[in-house]
Amino acid sequence: MTIAHRRALLGAAAATPALALPALAQSTPEVNWRVSSCFPRNLDVLFGTGDAIAKRVAQLTDNRFRIRFFPAGEVVPGPQVLDAVQSGSLEGGHGPLYYFGGKDPALNMFTAMPFGLNARQNLAWMQHGGGNALCAEVLDGFNAVAFPAGNTGAQMGGWFRNEVKSLDDLKGLKFRTAGLNGQLFNRLGAVAQATPPADIYPSLERGSLDAVEFVGPHDDEKLGFVRVAKYYYFPGFWEAGAHLHFMANKEAYAKLPELFKHALDAACGEANADMLSKYDHLNPQALRRLVAAGALLRPWPRDILLAAWREAHAMFDQIGSQNERFKRIYAGYRAYRDEEYQWFRIAESSFDNFAFPAAAQGR
Repeated sequence: MTIAHRRALLGAAAATPALALPALAQSTPEVNWRVSSCFPRNLDVLFGTGDAIAKRVAQLTDNRFRIRFFPAGEVVPGPQVLDAVQSGSLEGGHGPLYYFGGKDPALNMFTAMPFGLNARQNLAWMQHGGGNALCAEVLDGFNAVAFPAGNTGAQMGGWFRNEVKSLDDLKGLKFRTAGLNGQLFNRLGAVAQATPPADIYPSLERGSLDAVEFVGPHDDEKLGFVRVAKYYYFPGFWEAGAHLHFMANKEAYAKLPELFKHALDAACGEANADMLSKYDHLNPQALRRLVAAGALLRPWPRDILLAAWREAHAMFDQIGSQNERFKRIYAGYRAYRDEEYQWFRIAESSFDNFAFPAAAQGR
């Protein structure tokens, strides 16, 4: 072995410790965030989606970007998550933006609207139809940025103590619901109440609520509604696909290294797809169990659907007359929705309307 060869080997050996250090650890700081869910821990898909984002971000950054993820109520109640993100007392939050629609009604459009976009259409609007830019415009006033991070798919219409046979049966009915749907059901004669998730079952059990809606079979089974209300209505026409968002304090997000921003964006994108597929997997199984436990499935009476369609659009016009930004955003949203509806009628719905009944009939 020549002297030159020995020098080369010694040089390589000396360099080995430096090369063994992960490149990421040499170039980026450690970042620790506190983030709250809008949901309690027992709602495993809703809470678990945000928790999965936190774990995935750590994986993608070699554990340099760590997110401590809390259930609703442990740091702040669910309805106060955006306030905490805005003030910077939390770096982030995860949940549906329509929970904060009282601050700006336009926030409802980025989660779900009565007779609005379904899950796929909503994501198309946000990612390719300008929805994300509009969401950023609205959230800028709350010192926040946000990323689509989960969708429930079409939800159920809720649990009712008594059968609802016509529009008259809604008069005076105390109904737990959220977002603009509360205003809609008030217009239909019901008395809407925005009860937090943890209080829904006890309120229904003791009779301070006559009916409740939450998400769908998987979550509804966990919350035990079938034990105190048997009539299970469908569909949740106010939530054809409810999007969740990961919210981040604007200053905290701006300070992140670019790689960490990409990691957060990628983790939210993965969670967005996984949450919808998880519900599509779990809901059919839960629905079978609920029916076996005594749930009585009922479609909404047509007169209620027609009245709800009419009142929903009148409500949007009224809100727009009082809020110029809502009017502007909704005009584009509605045009996008109407075009998507026409496309889905041709391919998606025509397939669904034949194949689903055919399978149910055993053909």
